[in-house]
Amino acid sequence: MELTRRQTELADAALRIIGRHGMTALSFRAVATEAHCSLGSVQKAFPSKEHMLAASFTRLRESAVPLPPGEPGRPTLHGWLVALLLGILPLDAERSAAQRQGDAFAQVALADAAVAAAIAQSDTQVRHLLASLIARARSEGEVPQHVDAETVAWAVLALAQGLAAQLLYCHEDEADIHKRLDSVIATLLD
Repeated sequence: MELTRRQTELADAALRIIGRHGMTALSFRAVATEAHCSLGSVQKAFPSKEHMLAASFTRLRESAVPLPPGEPGRPTLHGWLVALLLGILPLDAERSAAQRQGDAFAQVALADAAVAAAIAQSDTQVRHLLASLIARARSEGEVPQHVDAETVAWAVLALAQGLAAQLLYCHEDEADIHKRLDSVIATLLD
């Protein structure tokens, strides 16, 4: 979905509301207040709440998963995967808000086929990226030949999603999480 600069600003305001108060707090009026603009300007940017949700979801997916710096999977796949997971887990206020936003959209997906399809497409893209990096590492000898790239990609995504959900209600020290992730990723790639 291509967004104008104004739609991007308003979608970001909507995400801040969702991150603080959940999806039920989202309205055109709340976005206008958050963005310090008129209700009419929000309604002009988005013809419906569904369009505003779609734009917000687009912005969430663009900003929520920052890849570690450098080439994906380098210098080692193991180190890169650990860095990726540490970068997306809700270990600070900003990433916790992003996780709450993602969870809110997952709830919407239960009743909205378009949101469900967008989430499924995004997850598929992540799994394909991970699988291609695992296959490359396997072809270069970093990962043993018996490691199934698709299965490990699925497991890494499931690990990330499950751990992220847990960390919203049960805070743990980042150093402890780093140590556990290091061990789990090593096991998956062995």
